[in-house]
Amino acid sequence: MKATELRGGWPLRITVVLPIYNEADNLEQLLSDLAETFCRLRYRIVAVDDGSNDRSLEVLERASKRLPIEILRHETNLGLGSTIRDGLYRAARTSEPDEVIVTMDADASHTPSTILKMLGGAATHDVVIASRFTPASRLLGVPFHRRLLSAGASILFRALFPTRGVRDFTCGYRAYRAEILRKAIESYGDKFVQADGFQCMVDVLLKLRALNARFLEIPFELRYDQKKGKSKMKVFRTAALTLALAVRWKLGLRRPFEA
Repeated sequence: MKATELRGGWPLRITVVLPIYNEADNLEQLLSDLAETFCRLRYRIVAVDDGSNDRSLEVLERASKRLPIEILRHETNLGLGSTIRDGLYRAARTSEPDEVIVTMDADASHTPSTILKMLGGAATHDVVIASRFTPASRLLGVPFHRRLLSAGASILFRALFPTRGVRDFTCGYRAYRAEILRKAIESYGDKFVQADGFQCMVDVLLKLRALNARFLEIPFELRYDQKKGKSKMKVFRTAALTLALAVRWKLGLRRPFEA
Protein backbone atom coordinates (compact mmCIF):
# COMPACT_ATOMS: atom_id res chain seq x y z
CA MET A 1 0.00 0.00 0.00
CA LYS A 2 1.31 3.43 -0.89
CA ALA A 3 0.82 6.32 1.47
CA THR A 4 -1.39 8.04 -1.11
CA GLU A 5 -3.84 5.11 -0.98
CA LEU A 6 -4.89 5.89 2.59
CA ARG A 7 -8.41 7.28 2.64
CA GLY A 8 -10.25 9.66 4.94
CA GLY A 9 -7.15 10.65 6.92
CA TRP A 10 -6.75 7.14 8.38
CA PRO A 11 -4.94 7.14 10.67
CA LEU A 12 -4.64 10.63 12.10
CA ARG A 13 -1.12 9.82 13.29
CA ILE A 14 1.26 6.89 13.47
CA THR A 15 3.50 6.37 16.48
CA VAL A 16 6.47 4.03 16.30
CA VAL A 17 7.73 2.70 19.63
CA LEU A 18 11.41 1.75 19.36
CA PRO A 19 12.99 -0.26 22.19
CA ILE A 20 16.73 0.36 21.93
CA TYR A 21 19.75 -1.23 23.53
CA ASN A 22 23.16 -0.70 21.89
CA GLU A 23 21.82 -0.20 18.35
CA ALA A 24 24.01 2.71 17.24
CA ASP A 25 25.17 0.83 14.13
CA ASN A 26 21.59 0.25 12.98
CA LEU A 27 19.74 3.34 14.17
CA GLU A 28 20.75 5.97 11.62
CA GLN A 29 19.61 3.90 8.65
CA LEU A 30 16.42 2.83 10.40
CA LEU A 31 15.44 6.39 11.32
CA SER A 32 16.15 7.52 7.76
CA ASP A 33 14.02 4.67 6.38
CA LEU A 34 11.17 5.54 8.75
CA ALA A 35 11.25 9.18 7.67
CA GLU A 36 11.14 8.15 4.01
CA THR A 37 8.32 5.68 4.61
CA PHE A 38 6.17 8.28 6.39
CA CYS A 39 7.03 11.24 4.17
CA ARG A 40 3.32 11.91 3.42
CA LEU A 41 1.93 10.95 6.83
CA ARG A 42 1.87 12.41 10.33
CA TYR A 43 4.05 10.38 12.62
CA ARG A 44 6.21 10.43 15.70
CA ILE A 45 8.79 8.09 17.19
CA VAL A 46 8.90 7.21 20.88
CA ALA A 47 12.43 5.90 21.34
CA VAL A 48 13.18 4.16 24.64
CA ASP A 49 16.90 3.79 25.24
CA ASP A 50 17.41 0.97 27.72
CA GLY A 51 20.70 2.05 29.24
CA SER A 52 22.78 1.73 26.07
CA ASN A 53 26.53 2.05 26.55
CA ASP A 54 27.33 2.74 22.90
CA ARG A 55 26.43 5.80 20.78
CA SER A 56 22.69 5.04 20.58
CA LEU A 57 21.63 8.02 22.69
CA GLU A 58 23.91 10.32 20.70
CA VAL A 59 22.40 9.11 17.42
CA LEU A 60 18.86 9.66 18.77
CA GLU A 61 19.59 13.15 20.06
CA ARG A 62 21.14 14.19 16.76
CA ALA A 63 18.24 12.76 14.75
CA SER A 64 15.66 14.42 17.04
CA LYS A 65 16.74 17.81 15.70
CA ARG A 66 15.22 16.95 12.30
CA LEU A 67 12.70 14.21 13.06
CA PRO A 68 9.71 13.99 15.48
CA ILE A 69 11.44 11.83 18.08
CA GLU A 70 10.67 11.71 21.77
CA ILE A 71 13.45 10.07 23.78
CA LEU A 72 12.85 8.15 27.00
CA ARG A 73 15.93 6.99 28.85
CA HIS A 74 16.69 4.20 31.32
CA GLU A 75 19.87 4.91 33.24
CA THR A 76 20.54 1.17 33.51
CA ASN A 77 19.55 -1.79 31.34
CA LEU A 78 16.14 -3.01 32.56
CA GLY A 79 15.26 -5.43 29.77
CA LEU A 80 12.84 -5.52 26.86
CA GLY A 81 9.73 -5.84 29.00
CA SER A 82 10.33 -2.59 30.85
CA THR A 83 11.33 -0.87 27.63
CA ILE A 84 8.21 -1.96 25.74
CA ARG A 85 6.08 -1.06 28.76
CA ASP A 86 7.39 2.48 29.02
CA GLY A 87 7.11 3.04 25.26
CA LEU A 88 3.57 1.68 24.96
CA TYR A 89 2.31 3.51 28.04
CA ARG A 90 3.76 6.82 26.85
CA ALA A 91 2.40 6.37 23.32
CA ALA A 92 -1.07 5.27 24.43
CA ARG A 93 -1.50 7.96 27.06
CA THR A 94 -0.55 10.73 24.62
CA SER A 95 -2.33 9.26 21.60
CA GLU A 96 -4.89 10.91 19.36
CA PRO A 97 -8.24 9.41 18.26
CA ASP A 98 -7.76 6.69 15.62
CA GLU A 99 -3.99 6.66 16.14
CA VAL A 100 -2.01 3.53 15.25
CA ILE A 101 0.88 2.57 17.52
CA VAL A 102 3.58 0.31 16.09
CA THR A 103 6.24 -1.65 17.95
CA MET A 104 9.27 -2.84 15.99
CA ASP A 105 12.88 -3.86 16.56
CA ALA A 106 15.60 -1.26 16.16
CA ASP A 107 18.17 -3.70 14.75
CA ALA A 108 17.24 -3.30 11.03
CA SER A 109 15.56 -6.72 10.85
CA HIS A 110 12.09 -5.15 10.54
CA THR A 111 11.57 -3.25 7.28
CA PRO A 112 9.60 0.01 7.86
CA SER A 113 7.63 -0.30 4.60
CA THR A 114 5.69 -3.18 6.22
CA ILE A 115 3.96 -0.61 8.41
CA LEU A 116 2.09 0.77 5.40
CA LYS A 117 0.63 -2.69 4.83
CA MET A 118 -0.38 -2.85 8.49
CA LEU A 119 -2.44 0.32 8.31
CA GLY A 120 -5.12 -1.18 6.10
CA GLY A 121 -5.61 -4.04 8.54
CA ALA A 122 -5.72 -1.66 11.48
CA ALA A 123 -8.85 -0.08 10.01
CA THR A 124 -10.83 -3.22 10.89
CA HIS A 125 -8.69 -5.00 13.51
CA ASP A 126 -7.28 -4.01 16.89
CA VAL A 127 -3.87 -5.65 16.43
CA VAL A 128 -2.02 -6.38 13.19
CA ILE A 129 0.92 -8.77 13.49
CA ALA A 130 3.79 -9.09 11.02
CA SER A 131 3.80 -12.88 11.05
CA ARG A 132 6.54 -15.32 10.17
CA PHE A 133 3.92 -18.02 9.58
CA THR A 134 2.00 -16.79 6.56
CA PRO A 135 2.72 -18.39 3.16
CA ALA A 136 4.16 -15.19 1.69
CA SER A 137 6.53 -14.40 4.58
CA ARG A 138 10.29 -14.71 4.11
CA LEU A 139 12.98 -15.22 6.73
CA LEU A 140 16.40 -14.11 5.53
CA GLY A 141 19.52 -14.89 7.52
CA VAL A 142 17.63 -16.24 10.54
CA PRO A 143 19.67 -18.94 12.39
CA PHE A 144 18.14 -22.39 12.65
CA HIS A 145 17.85 -22.27 16.45
CA ARG A 146 15.86 -19.01 16.23
CA ARG A 147 13.53 -20.54 13.65
CA LEU A 148 13.09 -23.57 15.88
CA LEU A 149 12.27 -21.43 18.92
CA SER A 150 9.68 -19.40 17.00
CA ALA A 151 8.05 -22.47 15.47
CA GLY A 152 7.93 -24.24 18.83
CA ALA A 153 6.32 -21.24 20.50
CA SER A 154 3.74 -21.02 17.71
CA ILE A 155 2.77 -24.67 18.10
CA LEU A 156 2.62 -24.41 21.89
CA PHE A 157 0.49 -21.28 22.12
CA ARG A 158 -1.81 -22.26 19.26
CA ALA A 159 -2.52 -25.50 21.15
CA LEU A 160 -2.97 -23.93 24.58
CA PHE A 161 -4.51 -20.59 23.60
CA PRO A 162 -6.11 -20.85 20.14
CA THR A 163 -6.71 -17.30 18.98
CA ARG A 164 -8.49 -16.33 15.80
CA GLY A 165 -6.10 -14.59 13.42
CA VAL A 166 -2.92 -15.48 15.34
CA ARG A 167 -0.17 -17.96 14.54
CA ASP A 168 2.82 -15.85 15.51
CA PHE A 169 2.57 -15.12 19.24
CA THR A 170 6.14 -13.91 19.74
CA CYS A 171 6.99 -11.48 16.93
CA GLY A 172 7.27 -7.94 18.28
CA TYR A 173 6.51 -6.23 14.97
CA ARG A 174 2.90 -5.20 15.52
CA ALA A 175 0.47 -2.36 14.92
CA TYR A 176 -2.08 -1.60 17.63
CA ARG A 177 -5.08 0.66 17.52
CA ALA A 178 -4.47 3.18 20.30
CA GLU A 179 -7.93 2.59 21.74
CA ILE A 180 -7.22 -1.12 22.47
CA LEU A 181 -4.00 -0.17 24.27
CA ARG A 182 -5.80 2.47 26.33
CA LYS A 183 -8.45 -0.10 27.20
CA ALA A 184 -5.75 -2.57 28.27
CA ILE A 185 -3.94 0.00 30.40
CA GLU A 186 -7.23 1.02 32.01
CA SER A 187 -8.05 -2.65 32.71
CA TYR A 188 -4.65 -3.92 33.86
CA GLY A 189 -2.93 -0.77 35.07
CA ASP A 190 0.74 -1.39 35.80
CA LYS A 191 0.19 -5.14 35.24
CA PHE A 192 -0.36 -4.82 31.48
CA VAL A 193 3.31 -5.47 30.64
CA GLN A 194 4.74 -7.65 33.41
CA ALA A 195 7.24 -10.01 31.77
CA ASP A 196 10.81 -8.71 31.73
CA GLY A 197 12.33 -10.32 28.65
CA PHE A 198 11.37 -11.21 25.09
CA GLN A 199 8.41 -13.22 26.40
CA CYS A 200 6.69 -9.90 27.15
CA MET A 201 5.22 -9.93 23.62
CA VAL A 202 3.34 -13.15 24.42
CA ASP A 203 2.11 -11.73 27.72
CA VAL A 204 0.77 -8.61 25.98
CA LEU A 205 -0.97 -10.66 23.31
CA LEU A 206 -2.67 -12.97 25.81
CA LYS A 207 -3.92 -10.01 27.82
CA LEU A 208 -5.35 -8.39 24.70
CA ARG A 209 -6.91 -11.73 23.80
CA ALA A 210 -8.69 -11.68 27.18
CA LEU A 211 -10.14 -8.29 26.17
CA ASN A 212 -11.53 -9.83 22.95
CA ALA A 213 -9.20 -7.89 20.70
CA ARG A 214 -9.48 -8.56 16.96
CA PHE A 215 -6.22 -9.87 15.47
CA LEU A 216 -4.93 -10.01 11.92
CA GLU A 217 -1.64 -11.32 10.52
CA ILE A 218 0.13 -10.04 7.42
CA PRO A 219 3.24 -11.41 5.66
CA PHE A 220 6.61 -9.68 5.88
CA GLU A 221 10.32 -10.17 5.34
CA LEU A 222 12.38 -10.74 8.47
CA ARG A 223 15.82 -9.42 7.51
CA TYR A 224 18.39 -10.82 9.92
CA ASP A 225 20.86 -10.49 7.06
CA GLN A 226 20.71 -6.69 7.43
CA LYS A 227 21.28 -6.31 11.16
CA LYS A 228 24.65 -5.30 12.55
CA GLY A 229 25.90 -6.57 15.89
CA LYS A 230 25.00 -9.57 17.99
CA SER A 231 21.50 -10.61 18.97
CA LYS A 232 20.41 -9.51 22.45
CA MET A 233 18.27 -12.63 22.94
CA LYS A 234 19.51 -15.43 25.17
CA VAL A 235 17.72 -18.23 23.34
CA PHE A 236 17.57 -20.96 25.98
CA ARG A 237 16.65 -18.55 28.77
CA THR A 238 13.93 -17.01 26.60
CA ALA A 239 12.57 -20.46 25.72
CA ALA A 240 12.42 -21.45 29.40
CA LEU A 241 10.74 -18.22 30.48
CA THR A 242 8.23 -18.40 27.62
CA LEU A 243 7.33 -21.97 28.58
CA ALA A 244 6.95 -20.92 32.22
CA LEU A 245 4.66 -18.08 31.17
CA ALA A 246 2.48 -20.51 29.19
CA VAL A 247 2.20 -22.82 32.19
CA ARG A 248 1.26 -19.98 34.54
CA TRP A 249 -1.43 -18.72 32.21
CA LYS A 250 -2.84 -22.21 31.65
CA LEU A 251 -2.93 -22.95 35.37
CA GLY A 252 -4.55 -19.63 36.11
CA LEU A 253 -1.58 -18.37 38.10
CA ARG A 254 -1.34 -15.28 35.88
CA ARG A 255 -4.92 -14.16 35.55
CA PRO A 256 -5.91 -11.42 33.09
CA PHE A 257 -6.90 -9.00 35.86
CA GLU A 258 -4.40 -10.11 38.49
CA ALA A 259 -4.09 -7.60 41.29
